[in-house]
Amino acid sequence: MSRHRCALVVGLSFAAALAPACGRASRRASDASPDARGAVTAGSDVDATTPTLVDVGRRIFFDPALSDPPGTSCATCHDPARGFAGGNVAPSGVSRGSRAGHVARRTTPSVLYLRFVRRFHYHWEEDAPLPDAFGGFFWDGRVDSLVDLAEQPLRNPDEMNGGERASIANKLRAAPYADELRRALGRDALDAPDVALRALGRALEAFLLGPDMAPFSSRYDDFVRGGAPLSPRAQYGMALFRDPEKGNCASCHRFNPTARDPARSLFTDYGYEALAPPRNRLLAAARRSNEADLGLCERNDPRTHTNDARLCASFRTPSLRNVAARTSFMHNGVFTRLRDVVAFYATRSTNPKRWYRAGAVLEDVPARYAANVNQRRVPYDRRAGARPRLDDDEIDAIVAFLESLTDAPFRATSIESVDRKSERALRTSNGRARAAL
Repeated sequence: MSRHRCALVVGLSFAAALAPACGRASRRASDASPDARGAVTAGSDVDATTPTLVDVGRRIFFDPALSDPPGTSCATCHDPARGFAGGNVAPSGVSRGSRAGHVARRTTPSVLYLRFVRRFHYHWEEDAPLPDAFGGFFWDGRVDSLVDLAEQPLRNPDEMNGGERASIANKLRAAPYADELRRALGRDALDAPDVALRALGRALEAFLLGPDMAPFSSRYDDFVRGGAPLSPRAQYGMALFRDPEKGNCASCHRFNPTARDPARSLFTDYGYEALAPPRNRLLAAARRSNEADLGLCERNDPRTHTNDARLCASFRTPSLRNVAARTSFMHNGVFTRLRDVVAFYATRSTNPKRWYRAGAVLEDVPARYAANVNQRRVPYDRRAGARPRLDDDEIDAIVAFLESLTDAPFRATSIESVDRKSERALRTSNGRARAAL
């Protein structure tokens, strides 16, 4: 999919809600600004961003009694110790469900910084033949608001398995925070199942939109605010990350290191890309199926159709904030080391046998969607056997930069500094860093 500037917007109008792939140019991440409006129950004059509702939303997020069997909360998989991302991870790289033998379909994304996510929409650029998709929640953008998002993992039989709406409503009425929820959203907030699920979603929305869920406390944030500089190795990695002839990562993972406002650096453009990661055979075995996950084109919302074949095998570009605190990577959890992800981007085209059992880039993408896979832009634009855009030392430097994106509360679970292997390698890297600055 093409990515240029100067564009008009088609499809749904932009609106903020709650809640990353190198190789294209895009709109600035700063274009995705939050909407400060709070949600309220229909017919109520109660501000749904009040501290009471935020607190109730937090309690719901950590409540293990809503699953069936009890014991699995939102926080079980969106682990607060790991940047509110992958927790309770099975050997296959995706999160376990509440029931033995059940696992999620895809990796668990972080729920930090969701206030910056826009509704799903198409963006038609001036010289592009067709519009491109942006925004929405989940890997396939299928939901536009956190109020609606909350119900999906809660009722999914492979995740929390909460059951019918009536059953969940009964649990909410018996919860220790039921009275606070009624005070925040109205006395009838839990009366009917549909209304109760809406109240749950609005409480979670209030919590996830709160300031604690967009901390902006990483070393990178301190750096752009004028504080301590990044290490020479991380600065070299940042230069490679930005360089359109090297990593070219910033073409999708947008950021602005010259802006003092960290919100200008969200490290995603919320767009979609077909990158063809290797098949996760552990996940396929857990599902007893080799069916391909087609991502965006499975969304098929009747208001904003995405069942076009050109969108198949594309997944939303996640933010790289706190990426070093995660336990598995890509939509299918095929990688468990951050360095492997960067190395995959760098050598997918030059050394496909390293990543694909059959040596073919389209291992997990049906042949009829081959043209959708990004094989033209840096760093995917080289043939097998050619020299990759990034060498091992440059890959390590990019990983060092990615470590600088970890917010303060999650550094204890972030990966350790990249093994530099020898003092000679370190001196070489620092020399390149000085040259790049």
